[in-house]
Parts: sequence; structure tokens; C-alpha cells
Amino acid sequence: MTRKSEDASRSTIRDVAARAGVSASTVSRVLGGVYPVSATTRTRVLRAVRELDYVADARAKAIAGVATPTLAFVLEDLTGPSFALMAHGVEREASRLGQLCLVCSTEGDARREVEFVEMMRAQRAAAVILVGGGADTAEYRDRTRRMADSLASAGSRLVLCGRPPLGPGAPVTVIEYDNEGGAYALVAHVLAQGHQRVLFLGGKPDHTTAQGRARGYLAAHRARGLEPDPELVLHGDFTRESGHRLMRQVLERGPQFTAVVAATDMVAAGALTALREAGLRVPDDVSLAGYDDIPFARDLHPALTTVHVPYEELGRLAVRTALGREPDTPDEHLLLGTHVVVRNSVAKAAEAAA
Repeated sequence: MTRKSEDASRSTIRDVAARAGVSASTVSRVLGGVYPVSATTRTRVLRAVRELDYVADARAKAIAGVATPTLAFVLEDLTGPSFALMAHGVEREASRLGQLCLVCSTEGDARREVEFVEMMRAQRAAAVILVGGGADTAEYRDRTRRMADSLASAGSRLVLCGRPPLGPGAPVTVIEYDNEGGAYALVAHVLAQGHQRVLFLGGKPDHTTAQGRARGYLAAHRARGLEPDPELVLHGDFTRESGHRLMRQVLERGPQFTAVVAATDMVAAGALTALREAGLRVPDDVSLAGYDDIPFARDLHPALTTVHVPYEELGRLAVRTALGREPDTPDEHLLLGTHVVVRNSVAKAAEAAA
């Protein structure tokens, strides 16, 4: 059957109205669920819909203002495990609350992000949730503030998860977790095992999430009266490949270290492979810790000491908070806690164990 004949065979709202013996506007009211109609009329219309296998045109529903309640989840990379956990939380909570969840991966393209937000504004999405850290620049704040104002004017709410806040007055909800506090607690645990030279495999220098974790690393040292060697602080990104590359570079040129703290579990996984390739054992020769507590961290050998971030709960909270606020509510800032998960990849330094 051709597309043209398929379209021609589809029932229309007028067909449903004729079968039910009511007007087309009455059918719209029944299907939209907005205006009251008698139980008898509703039964006749719904029976006609079933008999004719009628499917409402989504464009017509949108024009009528009765489209499926929708919220959008926008992230840079769908394949990142922490993002996937957050997306799972968003989707489950949206489903529980009767919202359709749309996901967009921008691959770091700011223009694509703006275009998608504008599309969601036109669709009158209940909320748009933007995920992931970034550079806290004037350009970022200006662009994101415009998106927040634009969404609020259309009755929608912008939620920033793990992203830099915009400052006072913006109609936006910011939900973060304690990056610096988590890193501080993790590095303090490593230092307490007697390690004096702790290598830090960080993220991009201008990335706010990476900056928070780097601050925690430095603060934990200084709290113990230590000043880490600048050569022990390296920058890359949050991927396994980055951890493997940086670890190999350090092993080839120095400096000396007895423990490694990676900015993410994925970075730690790459570092673990590089250490094994060099014939080093974890934690016998080198202790290793990560950050995020993604599911596979406990399945590495040895199981990875890390920082637990409640990513799924963060996603759920983003949905609940966004749908529970008026679109033009002034800025709101929520901070979730993190905690260290001690497993087998960190041991006492050789000097301390002696």
C-alpha cells in the first residue's frame, strides 16, 4: 500500500464524530480531557474511537493545547555512565508523574543545545533539564540566562544539574553535588594511609566539575600541612582514554608517587590498565582511587575506592523540583552530599606499613 492510500484510509475526527453522533468539537473535548462532558457522550465517543482505530494527530493536539505533558533532558554524551544513571532517574520520575521524557545529546555543541531548548519552548515542555559541568564564562551565563528567561515566558522551567549557577534573579533551579567535599574526603582518606605523594589525574582546567575536585585534592593536603608537588597534578578529560594516556606519560617520565586519585572512575579504569601494563600491582605497589561510584567500580579488580555521587536521585530530584515550582520562581540552589566508598584499591603506604 502506498503512503497516499494509507493516509486516505485513516479515520478522521469527523468520522469519529459521525459514528458517535456528536460534533467534532465534542470529540476533541473528550480526547483532550479538558472540558466536562456527560458519561454517556464520553462512552459513545470512546467506543467510536476504538471501532475506527482513530489516532489523534499530534500536531492538532499541540495546537489545541492538549499535547502529552513533556520534559526534556539535555546532556553532552549519552554514553557516559554517570549521565546514564542521571537519565535513568529523570526518565523514571517523569514516567511516575505522567510526563513524556525526551533526551537530546548535544556532543558539546552549544548551538545544538540552544536549538533544542527553543524547540522544547515551542512544544511548551514542562521543564528542560541541562546536565554536565562546563566553563563558567560570561558567554555561558548570558546564553543560559536567555534560555531560562525564554522558557519561563512560555511556562517552562530550566533546571541545571551539575552546571554553574547563573547568579541571583534567574528563573532557574540549580542542583549540584558536593564535588569539592567529596574529593577532600577521598584524598584525606588516601593521605591517612601514609601516602605523601599522591598523583591527581584531573579534568579540563576550565571545567567547573574538574575544578571542584581539584580544589578538594589541594585542600586535603593543606589541611595536613602538605603542599603537593605541582608535577603531580595533571589535566585531561573524564574518559578512560585520558586516564590511560596520562598514566603512561607519568610512568615514562616521573615524578615518583605512591597513590593515584583520578577525577572519575573512568579515568581510574584507564590508569589501572596502564599500571598493569607497566607491571605494577594495585594496591600492593600503587594505591588507586576514583570518583563517581558508577556500577562497574565495584567489579574492577581490585574493587575501586571512590566517591559515591547520587546521580539517579539527582535526576529524580531535578524532575520533582522542576514540576513543583512556578516557571518564574527566582533562582533556587540545592546541594546534594557525597561520601567515600572504601574498597580494596587503597592500602597503607609502604613506609607507613613498615
